[in-house]
Amino acid sequence: MAVETETPPAAPARAENVAAGVGWMLVTGLLFVVMTGIVRHIGSDLPAPVGAFIRYAMGLLFVAPALIGILRRPPDRTTWMLYGGRGFIHGLAVILWFFAMARIPVAEVTALGYTSPIFVTILAALFLGERLRARRIIAILVGLAGVAIILRPGFQEIGAGQLAQILAAPLFAVSFIFAKLLTDRARPTEIVAMLSLGCTLTLLPFAISQWKSPTMEEFLWLSLVAAFATTGHWTLTKAYQCAPITVTQPVTFLQIVWATIVGAVFFGEPVDAFIVIGSAVIVGSAWYIARREMKARGEARKAAAGAAAAASGAMGRAG
Repeated sequence: MAVETETPPAAPARAENVAAGVGWMLVTGLLFVVMTGIVRHIGSDLPAPVGAFIRYAMGLLFVAPALIGILRRPPDRTTWMLYGGRGFIHGLAVILWFFAMARIPVAEVTALGYTSPIFVTILAALFLGERLRARRIIAILVGLAGVAIILRPGFQEIGAGQLAQILAAPLFAVSFIFAKLLTDRARPTEIVAMLSLGCTLTLLPFAISQWKSPTMEEFLWLSLVAAFATTGHWTLTKAYQCAPITVTQPVTFLQIVWATIVGAVFFGEPVDAFIVIGSAVIVGSAWYIARREMKARGEARKAAAGAAAAASGAMGRAG
């Protein structure tokens, strides 16, 4: 997963839509890899909070219609609190992600970003009451082993860029938990729009404190980042509408391939076998967690349908 992604809930898919789902996910991966490549190109001359703020401020232009709709039909207080909490947490994560992107290889940022689903599973068990069975615990440990393979603590120095991305992953996971809570209260377009607004407001004081006016070239590049990121959120939504997450999740591994190519071709970054192996371990773990979640949801739907049928039968007999 390229980090800074929004993962909407998966919708049941018809068999004929699976190919479309895979296609949308391929497009999503390309869009997010191009986005990370642009941020890498901008480098560290522009402070991370400033670059992140401009990216989200420009992104508001793409979601303005949805924001107008929210203002016309204001949500309740709890929904506002969820919007605000998510915007703040996600904004902090984006600062860390921008910081990491300017300092470590594109493939390494992408690989470490795949740990977000692992943290989502842990947080869902802690705060949403979801059961954490032995197989999921093993999958989490395997994913963390993949992180260790990439970082190789004790064999290489862990720099500020790696630490920033490691801290960003659980924050993005918290953002996703907020998104899961919001899906019962708002439409996907509204959730994405309020994320853009919340991040912009969160990033504003950080950007002011470190303000450095971007050059025209940097401003244009960041405008492209906003365009690619917003389009990527939309294509990601389409992917999950067309096919289950168990089908589309493995496709995201191709982002590692593309990120490695972008890093090698455009930035002269060497292909690190440890990053490739570690990311494969992490993605395998994340895919297994997603597969188990989809299976659990299916079993829950069957149980609910069975209970409803039984209740209906009992009412018929009583009548």
